[in-house]
Parts: sequence; structure tokens; C-alpha cells
Amino acid sequence: MLSINISSFFFKVPSRTNNFNPRLILLFFSPMASSTKVTVEYAKSGRSSCKKCDEKIPAKSVRLGLVSKHPQGFDQTKWHHLDCFPFNSDFVSSVEDIAGFSLLQNKDKETLEKLISTEIATLQKVSDADSDKIDRKQKETRAQEDSEHELSKQKRLKLSATEEEPVLEIAFSISDVRDTYKDAKLLPKWRAFQTIIYLEQGDGRHASSKIAAFDFDGCLANTNVRRVGADAWSLMHPSIPEKLQSLYNEGYKLVIFTNESNIERWKKSRQAAVDSKIGRLEQFIKVAGVPIQVFIACGLSKIKPEDPFRKPKTGMWNIMKKQFNSGVPIDMDQSFYVGDAAGRQGDHSDADIRFAQAIGLKFYVPEEFFEKET
Repeated sequence: MLSINISSFFFKVPSRTNNFNPRLILLFFSPMASSTKVTVEYAKSGRSSCKKCDEKIPAKSVRLGLVSKHPQGFDQTKWHHLDCFPFNSDFVSSVEDIAGFSLLQNKDKETLEKLISTEIATLQKVSDADSDKIDRKQKETRAQEDSEHELSKQKRLKLSATEEEPVLEIAFSISDVRDTYKDAKLLPKWRAFQTIIYLEQGDGRHASSKIAAFDFDGCLANTNVRRVGADAWSLMHPSIPEKLQSLYNEGYKLVIFTNESNIERWKKSRQAAVDSKIGRLEQFIKVAGVPIQVFIACGLSKIKPEDPFRKPKTGMWNIMKKQFNSGVPIDMDQSFYVGDAAGRQGDHSDADIRFAQAIGLKFYVPEEFFEKET
């Protein structure tokens, strides 16, 4: 996938001498040119909002995004309607270099090409006499962007980043707990409730105000959907056992929240899917050498109504919080979640980061959390 660097502000160019092209100066000397990119795609749903007008971006409509590097290491995208995109503050030299442009339909390519051409023509008309005005404009734009960033941060703290509907209250009853998941038998100490399978408390899986939560596949364990079996996994990072043991010794409750739709999907081989998933988890816990609470969401994706336990839905967290932490209030400032599905280029989804945002947890990607110096 191609991407281009864009500038975040304009330099003042005193005069055009020695055949210098001011637009090239803007492109190659901006300090933000290496950290911010432009991407275009069709909106996957109607949940995202334009960062300029705050209106919803309709599903399947063209949206432009500013992609920048989050301090925690993953890419974050600010989506805009086409006519809301801030071309006046961000330089784009060619639509052919915008990530995702080649995937657009021809009519949408033409629309975007005209939009970019118009913007470039406008920039070319800017004279040296207007440079002071441009500086003031860019300062105002940066101040506005800083304000928007702060507002976005406050929204995340208020758990509104995912723009999801209110949390569905789930009535948990011990009479609804089973030692089988549909027609598949579970190992001792594993139980099923609705569409989740969980590992019971006990054996050191204590309650705590501090929760260290993790995804499993692609985060703690290197697995492959084409390989089945309890032994078909390896550690994602060598430092994982030591890191988890350190957290446990610091008083953290360790929890794994993992999606596994194959358990529901493989109706004729459900027992094999259950044995494979639980077997891997039990082997991982032995390798880690530390007690870990586990919740497996077995529901399918893209169904209506949506499964309340499958990430990014927060059903697994809510069950853990209300039923498996002995009533101990959770300190959200000290708790966190680590997952690989952060919506970055190459990630299979953004379910993990949306899960953390919906709950209000600090979020880390595994390479940042397990590879940084301790």
C-alpha cells in the first residue's frame, strides 16, 4: 500500500530565487512530513465521525484520513468528509501517492483528482506577500488541531471514543453455567455461560483493584488459524513469562480476553476447536508460571444482534468485573489492556484498541509492552 508524507505547516519563503520551487520547500522541509500520511477508503460503517464537522460519515462513502503515529507506537487516523479535509494546512502533491487511491472506483478517483488539482492550483497562487498571512493562518490551524486533540482525549476518558451504543446489562446466574459448550465437553475448572467459556477463580487467580488484561492470539501466543491442536503455538515474545510474573508479584490480577469464533463456527468439529483453544491456553499458563483468569468469546462476528461478549463489545470485561473480582473496585488509572488488533496497517482489525477505549483502559500493542526495557 502506498502512502505519502504531508506537511503540517508552511515555511515563510522570502523570495523566488535560483529557480527554487516554494512547493518543494514546503514538502521536503516540514518536520511533520515524515510522520503524517494521507489515506483514502470507503467508510466501513456509519459509526465514524468527521474530525472537522463532527457529523457521521455514511457507510460506503469516500473518506480521507490523516494518519499519524500515536505516542504508544501505533497509527491513529483522523477521518474527514472529502469537502472537510484540511487541504489548506496539509500539502498533497499527487492523488496517485495517497494510500488506497488505486482501490477507488473511477468516478471517485476523478472527484478526488479534481479536488487535489484545485487545491494545488490555489497553493500555486500564494505569493510571497501573503506569507505573513499564511503564518497566522497556520498558527490558528495548529491551535485548533491542538484543541481538537485535547477534546478527543477527554472524550476517550469518558468512554465515547468507540461511538457505540450503551453497555448491555447481562444477568449472570450460576444456574445458567454449564460444564459443556453446546455439544463440546470442557476440561475441569472450565465453564460456559451463554457464548463465553471461562476459567474459574481459584488456584491463585485472586481479585485485585489492578487489572493487567491481554489478548491471546498474536499478543501472547503466536498461532495460526490453519493449525489445530494444543501444541500449535509459541511465545510471541521471550520476555512474556518474566513480565507476567512481575505483574502478578506487584499485585495485578492477570486476565486474558480472547475471541474464538471457530468454536461456534465448527459445528461438526466443535470438540476439536474447544480442545485446541483451551489446550493452548492451559499450556501457555504453565509456561508463564503464573495464575491467569481467562475468558473466551465464542460468538460469531457480523451477526445481528451482535454478540455482547465478542470484542470490541465489552461483555467479557463486565462479567469479570461484576462476577469474578470479588466485588473489589477496579483502579482504572493502574489497569491496562494489551492487544495486537490496533487498526494499524497490516492488522486484521481494530477490535482490541476499540475494546480498551470502550472500557476506558490504557492500551498498548504487544511489541511496545513486552520489548521495552524494564
